[in-house]
Amino acid sequence: MIKYEILSQLLLALPFVAAFFLYMWAAASSNATYRKWSLYRTSCWTLGILCAVSSVAGPLAARAHMDFTAHMTGHLLLGMLAPLLMALGTPLTLLLRTLPVHAARKVSKLLKGRFVRFISSPVTASVLNVGGLWILYTTSLYGMMHHSFFVHVAVHIHVFLAGYLFTVSMISIDPSPHQKTFTHRASVLVLALAAHGILSKYVYAHPPMHVSAEGAQQGAMLMYYGGDLIDLCLIVLLCYEWFKRVQKVSLT
Repeated sequence: MIKYEILSQLLLALPFVAAFFLYMWAAASSNATYRKWSLYRTSCWTLGILCAVSSVAGPLAARAHMDFTAHMTGHLLLGMLAPLLMALGTPLTLLLRTLPVHAARKVSKLLKGRFVRFISSPVTASVLNVGGLWILYTTSLYGMMHHSFFVHVAVHIHVFLAGYLFTVSMISIDPSPHQKTFTHRASVLVLALAAHGILSKYVYAHPPMHVSAEGAQQGAMLMYYGGDLIDLCLIVLLCYEWFKRVQKVSLT
């Protein structure tokens, strides 16, 4: 069991470590050939990677198997805070700036494909993100992830990817394949936040499998208030983007 736990931590942490070094290499390349890459973006990416790694490897990840509050802390870091910080690092912009022209055009073409446009739309991303959490905490999946190596890894991968897709579908600071209006994104965001809040209250009253009532209550409160704090940052960013767009239009 311990061997599988260490293996799962390595499998989940290594992609983030690799992403960190690739980002640093791309930033250095941009500094040398294009123009100086933003220290703010680099800092956001680094903090996001640290949040993600700390949630899947180390003491917090080990404790999450036995402590629902620790599990929920990891969920907030991996599925909400890390995606937000990493999105603020604008990795796609850095990638397109670093790649040769022909390769950058291929990436742009891929981003405009139907599949990417579908999964990155606000509605689809919200269903994958919040819907996945409803399935996790209202079915036997939560119990399975603590007894199956493959389910454990798959759930964590889904939580991060769905969280990242949800974040970038709401704030367009990187090149985006969709052109949804601010009204559309704001409406979907409000519904997603409501679904997340309702789920936290459901978990409070109906503990997941193998979770004590006290543990469920503490974890649910962390999910509710901690999630609201991160969501508030997302709302501020969306409103700021909206304000800049309106101001730009008014000036023209």
